[in-house]
Amino acid sequence: SSGINAEWPLRPGMEAGHSFFQETNDAAGNDSNEKIPEEQLDQMRALGMYGLMVPEEYGGVALTNTMYAKFGELTGEYDLGLGIHTGAHQSIGYKGILLYGNEEQKEKYLPSLASGDVFACFCLTEPSSGSDASSIKTRAVLNEAGTHYVMNGAKIWISNGGIAEIFTVFAKTPGIDKKTGEPKDKITAFIVERAFGGVSHGPPEKKMGIKCSNTAEVYFENCEIPVENVLGEEGDGFKVAMNILNNGRFGMGACLTGTMKMLIAKSTDHANTRKQFVSNLREYQGIQQKIARMNLLCYANESMAYMLCGNMDRGAPEYQLEAAISKIFASQAAWDVCDETIQILGGAGFMKDVGIERWMRDLRIFRIFEGTNDILKLFVALNGVQDIGKKLKSAGTMGAMMGLMKNKFLPAAPLKCNVHSDLAPSVDMLRGDISKFSVSVSEQVIKHKKNIISQQVLLNRVADVAILLQSMASVISRSNNMAEKGDTGEIVLANAWCAESHQKIKILLDEMGDSEITKVDEAVLAVGRMGLDANGYLAKSPIGC
Repeated sequence: SSGINAEWPLRPGMEAGHSFFQETNDAAGNDSNEKIPEEQLDQMRALGMYGLMVPEEYGGVALTNTMYAKFGELTGEYDLGLGIHTGAHQSIGYKGILLYGNEEQKEKYLPSLASGDVFACFCLTEPSSGSDASSIKTRAVLNEAGTHYVMNGAKIWISNGGIAEIFTVFAKTPGIDKKTGEPKDKITAFIVERAFGGVSHGPPEKKMGIKCSNTAEVYFENCEIPVENVLGEEGDGFKVAMNILNNGRFGMGACLTGTMKMLIAKSTDHANTRKQFVSNLREYQGIQQKIARMNLLCYANESMAYMLCGNMDRGAPEYQLEAAISKIFASQAAWDVCDETIQILGGAGFMKDVGIERWMRDLRIFRIFEGTNDILKLFVALNGVQDIGKKLKSAGTMGAMMGLMKNKFLPAAPLKCNVHSDLAPSVDMLRGDISKFSVSVSEQVIKHKKNIISQQVLLNRVADVAILLQSMASVISRSNNMAEKGDTGEIVLANAWCAESHQKIKILLDEMGDSEITKVDEAVLAVGRMGLDANGYLAKSPIGC
């Protein structure tokens, strides 16, 4: 078969994937029909696209995280809607069974899921609980016989919700608070089969983008779930959900690298061939700057994505911060690159037949799902702030804060003696920025203490610096690895990215420590509160009617 097989080198599998997307898949048709044709799903099954990370003993392809990410670039290059369909199935849909399933659960479910005979989905979001996952209302109560949980509730915006047979569902289960002895609900994860009965779904949602991926509400009405279908331990559901999302998040950076590379190719092709005012577009600095920015964003994103995958493949126990940073950066960078592509193409970029508008519609969801960028930025910032707070508490002095170089919040700065001499200025910038950032954040922790949690404007700046530092460390590491292999061509990319990031960090750190900027923030926030109080636009018409 022409499938993707782990025993092959990755190249033939990639070639099989490319030919599928070029010859069989019709991304524009999938978008306008809002579904993927059945014969196409069959070809995806034959290729092994539904079990890419499942071990071979369960019928999967057993790709590493890095190989899976590389394959994800293909869906990013050709069809994001189809990528969401396969990702919702394996990146989060049955990922819980891979991470937490016991041997019986894996043997029972993984073979049919890996083959794509049945589809899976991940059911967490509810009408009243979006980013605040702990506030879910779906409940599952053990029956008197102790054999089944009876589940009732509704989930919304579930990718594959209308076509899945297997559901990873999170529900509140009754428990006891260990400290007080009082009754207290805890979240538990369940593997639910549609065949259990009491499972139904609403019509496919009409969406702005990723239209061919099925999105639907899912309802559970007295659904009886055998006790052996608890996933992980009872009461551990929140941890299970977060780890599935953390683990699934790593693929987005690579997927959107594929999208950005494709968009850059379209932009450069147009700039090289289109003439305006006697010259080709490529001769104008404005265009050169756009092409530079797109290349640098893609380079930084790709560097972070594959550094993350490599760390996961090496068994790094903690990668949730890097995964969150990669997701935030990738989703914003791909949107910016798409926006600039449309600008370079001008009127053509706005036309449906050219196809860029579909990418823009598809890309918009990436800053929202799998953790909104706004919430993930707070997650990144607060993780670092808490870490610093703990160290401050135990050390008690500012001097001890310089030990934060080893802190999980900050990337490890490369030693200058270990990198190519042409990268030395970038290494100096990174080391200096890490040092200044440590001090700056420590000062803010001392100033605000526990109240720092509510300082979201400040925390956004903290996150922005953390993301830039991570990107600098990633591009230095990557370009240095290439230089060691004799290819110094990427050093110019790394140095340009680091120089620009260094400038941005300088501004952000100045803002963090400047009391005048704090007053500006307050003035702006006051307008925001007034607008909310007015429930709309604040000003009256300038012409009085």
